[in-house]
Amino acid sequence: MSILKRYPELRGGAKTEYIHHCETPLGAVTLASDGEALTGLWFEGQKYYAAVLDSEHEEKDLPVFRQTESWLKEYFAGRDPGSAPPLRLKGSAFRLAVWDILLGIPCGKTVTYGGIAKELARRAGRGNVSAQAVGGAVAHNPVSIIVPCHRVLGADGSLTGYAGGTERKAKLLALEGSAKEARP
Repeated sequence: MSILKRYPELRGGAKTEYIHHCETPLGAVTLASDGEALTGLWFEGQKYYAAVLDSEHEEKDLPVFRQTESWLKEYFAGRDPGSAPPLRLKGSAFRLAVWDILLGIPCGKTVTYGGIAKELARRAGRGNVSAQAVGGAVAHNPVSIIVPCHRVLGADGSLTGYAGGTERKAKLLALEGSAKEARP
């Protein structure tokens, strides 16, 4: 069963947005929320930074931000951070389907863009899905680290693309003890 079916709150909806800034060992991040769930987590200055954030938002201390900071602290300490904070992702049906697959990639494992494309095709009962289209959806993931887009590698196992930079991607994979080689 799809994570999006089990957790309908992952689907986006229009609400007031709030932000919070915090530090991680890999740099400052901005968190976004609709007041209940996490809607964004971006490294400062990354590609597509705050792309889904409403233009009108305010800085506010929220329980979901404290929960996210706690999750990040455990993650960067190399410990199992437990359940992710509640998420509400905003995107097209295709992007949501890709992000659903990302949420299922276990810590310490990697997949390829092509592997995700094949899984999407299987789920949809279609012949094929473009790995490039998958790459676009992965690149626009609004919740870095927690929705683990850093666990997606090129067909040859290379550290292709990461909105937060390939240096950060390599550090995240090393933290997770992930072999650089992708599984199909």
